[in-house]
Amino acid sequence: QVTVKNREPQCKVVHTVLPSPVGNLEIFGCEKGVHEIKLPKMTELPSGAAEAEEARGAALPAPLEQCVAWLRAYFCEPARTRALPLPAFHHPLLLRASFTREVLWRLLGAVPFGEAVSYQRLAALAGSGKAARAVGSAMRSNPIPIIIPCHRVIRSSGDLGQYGGGALMKQWLLSHEKLHKEKLDG
Repeated sequence: QVTVKNREPQCKVVHTVLPSPVGNLEIFGCEKGVHEIKLPKMTELPSGAAEAEEARGAALPAPLEQCVAWLRAYFCEPARTRALPLPAFHHPLLLRASFTREVLWRLLGAVPFGEAVSYQRLAALAGSGKAARAVGSAMRSNPIPIIIPCHRVIRSSGDLGQYGGGALMKQWLLSHEKLHKEKLDG
């Protein structure tokens, strides 16, 4: 399913839906980049290993095609994500200088697949060691979940903490990564 609408005069925003093991992911973007990924709310853990399916519909702008390819690889063959380019991002939050942008970019570059980081540690990586609460706010603002892996940010105690897709989805994503990391490392 692909729909087009105009949010900004210079953006022709396209929307597509990608079926995934955690439900339908809604992806919005334009020729300049991905605007956002909306996660479904999970009410129960998926049973079995459902596969990500190819999005159908009209041709997508290149950044959305890259996004779909990256997400499909993440769910089906996570090792392939290392070789795939990240799509361009075109969300205002990621285009202007801010603490949130700095935290999200640090997270993307510093916390690899299958690992986790505490809010406090991520604050330190972003240059503000005492800003753990602000990091939590930045995670809530993340417009590109899964690709910018806010699900990998947990509390210092080891508790999972909050997640926009819900606690079950965060648990599923972390378990998915841990399982595939063990396969890659083993």
